[in-house]
Amino acid sequence: MTRATAVRAVLAVAVLLVSVLITLTMSPRLGLDLQGGTRIVLQARDTATVEADRETTDRTLEVLRQRIDSLGVSEPTLTRSGEDRIIVELPDVQDPRQAAEVIGRTAQLTFHAVEGPGTEKPEEKTPDGEPSDGKTPDGEPSDGKAPKPDTVPDPDRLTLPDEQGRLLALGEPRLSGAGVEDAKAAFDAQGGAGWAVSLEFRKGAGQDWKKLTGEAACHPAGDDRRRVAIVLDEKVISSPQVDPSVGCRAGLPSGATQITGSFSADEARDLALLVKGGALPVPVEIVEQRTVGPTLGAAAIDASAQAALIGAAATALFITVVYRLFGALAAVALGAYGVISYAALVALGVTLTLPGLAGFVLAIGMAVDANVLVFERAREECADRPKRSLRSALTTGFQKAWSAVADSNATTLIAAGLLFFLGSGPVKGFGVTLAIGVAASMFSALVIARALTEIAANSRFVGDYRNVNGIARPGAVRTWLVRKDPKLFRNPARWLVVSAALVAVAVAGIVVRGVDLGVEFTGGRLVEYSTSRPVDVETARDSIAAAGFGDAEVTTAGDGDLSVRTGKLDNDGEHALRTALAEEGGETTKVRDELIGPSLGDELRRNALIALGVAVAVQLAYLAVRFRWTFAVASVVAMAHDVILVVGAFAWLGRPVDGIFLAALLTVIGYSVNDSVVVFDRVRELWGANRRTPLDTIARRAVLQTVPRTVNTGMGALFILVALAVLGGDSLADFALALLIGIVVGTWSSVFTAVPGAIALERSAKAPPPPAPGKGKGTPRGKARATRRDPLDNGARV
Repeated sequence: MTRATAVRAVLAVAVLLVSVLITLTMSPRLGLDLQGGTRIVLQARDTATVEADRETTDRTLEVLRQRIDSLGVSEPTLTRSGEDRIIVELPDVQDPRQAAEVIGRTAQLTFHAVEGPGTEKPEEKTPDGEPSDGKTPDGEPSDGKAPKPDTVPDPDRLTLPDEQGRLLALGEPRLSGAGVEDAKAAFDAQGGAGWAVSLEFRKGAGQDWKKLTGEAACHPAGDDRRRVAIVLDEKVISSPQVDPSVGCRAGLPSGATQITGSFSADEARDLALLVKGGALPVPVEIVEQRTVGPTLGAAAIDASAQAALIGAAATALFITVVYRLFGALAAVALGAYGVISYAALVALGVTLTLPGLAGFVLAIGMAVDANVLVFERAREECADRPKRSLRSALTTGFQKAWSAVADSNATTLIAAGLLFFLGSGPVKGFGVTLAIGVAASMFSALVIARALTEIAANSRFVGDYRNVNGIARPGAVRTWLVRKDPKLFRNPARWLVVSAALVAVAVAGIVVRGVDLGVEFTGGRLVEYSTSRPVDVETARDSIAAAGFGDAEVTTAGDGDLSVRTGKLDNDGEHALRTALAEEGGETTKVRDELIGPSLGDELRRNALIALGVAVAVQLAYLAVRFRWTFAVASVVAMAHDVILVVGAFAWLGRPVDGIFLAALLTVIGYSVNDSVVVFDRVRELWGANRRTPLDTIARRAVLQTVPRTVNTGMGALFILVALAVLGGDSLADFALALLIGIVVGTWSSVFTAVPGAIALERSAKAPPPPAPGKGKGTPRGKARATRRDPLDNGARV
């Protein structure tokens, strides 16, 4: 065992031990779509005097935190998103009506002096069309009393109806809710006031309250000016008279007051909660609301776990059959990858969402890519030099596969970064898990798998019996292709015509059938219900229409569940809709609920297009730097080809296009470029070594040499995706379907779109072939760079 192998083995064991320890001692942080609960996104709005900036939004968040803590929700999470948005996550909350009402209200509590009876504004009309100015048609005041000259209220002052509906002219706010230290709901049995809310003022506010009540006490009993109006959100909730025992200018000495009114117990508690929580610095609007039942999350976790086990077992069996002993060692490294990536997710505190869970499972199938690249290069080395040692061929395989491994994983990381920075909600979790999966797969392939295979290669038994190790002899696919040697690119234009025809069919689907944009991109509400008795779609549609929701779209979802999609629908309307379904279906449980405001829907749709555009631009820039511009353009054309075919397939199938689909589409982009990178990396290598050979011949050789890798890697991902599609249910079926289509068309386009496109572009380009290996920058002309010595070669020559 060499020193490098020993270092890799020690590092692998250390990382595995730490990962196992984390796995056994720490629990994952589940998102609401897995554990169940409600997620609300609030948009802070500007007012005439306050701008909804970062500082104001942070203050609003703290006020909301106090309110939610008072609701008694276990482990709520509040975070600011961007400059003016707040994300509220409430685990285990299935009916968000109360939470949304308490969170969304601004609770602008103010205390005013009453200046006298109010009057209607002159422009307002009575039902009879006469001006309503607070007077009778004869010009007399409506209450029969002539106002005193010094008590005529200023028409510009705030005028609000009191508890009985009489208008009151109010003065400027003298106190605000910020001066209230505590608010408690209590039943006043002794005073006979019923349920009331007691307010405790802070020190400075207590003095203001004393002054306000002292001024009101200077007016005679029964005069409106002896009242103090308590206003919540521009509604007078109480306007009590100051007790006759209070003297002029003396005021209430206690610094406390009580809000009385015709409150029920719940109304009094809600009012106390709002006042105690404080006034929001700016109003907020609910732009997104998602509720997931606990059964849906548990089912998704079980389905993903089953898909991961079945898919990983199938992938491990496949690579073991193809690469035998070394394939079995790669399968062991694959298991280690699963432990390491899971431990990294847990240790970093990443919130595991449903798309993130799917990304974790998908990465298992894609983790074999680096091992397949190395093993195929090692097979080539053994075929070119049959008498070289197994260890030497393996080492050379790792060296020559490194550039393709690095480039392919870089393109996947670019896709993951775009998902994180441009995605929304759970889609960000998919980007995080995908990025962690890429890093863990690199470690498992280049450290764990390399250490295991190098140790095995040192064994005389493994080296002598070439049918055992799996890389000493070429594979069946490669042997068949070499024997047939098909002239794939004698006429590259025909492949481009086939690709263009496929694109035309996809575009026809988009134009004829249209793209079924999900509620996430259009705005509206999508609710999924489970009923205790079976209800067919027509019956459910009739029941919902009879309840006043005639424009609702009703479809089936899952195992007999019902999916209802509407335009604008508030929480009270959703409750009425559920009640209507319960009349036919018995006990009706809400499984999933998504509410997207129209402004957010427009924003998400715009961001989705931006994400796709940025993905194309970034991948093009990366490929142009790493390869020739012709290769970069051809790869991006193939990528666009894949995107159009996936979208067109969903249009023809009538499947919804939502945020989860966007995550799958960006992953397809990364996978498509990944395949193209592997092919062009080989084209660059072969063309540099054979500069006088025509490009179509070089391309044919490169494709034939990389087809085994493309097929074997694609099979590993396909096993996982088929398991997800079959076992994942509705929540993961569309995601798996999009990726299945994407991998198939991506495999096709990397060979039959990208390569013919590059050949066509090179015919019009004037750039010389790439430099031969070993003649890069910094090497004197005519002198090849010294090649790395074989690890088992001591340099002696005879």
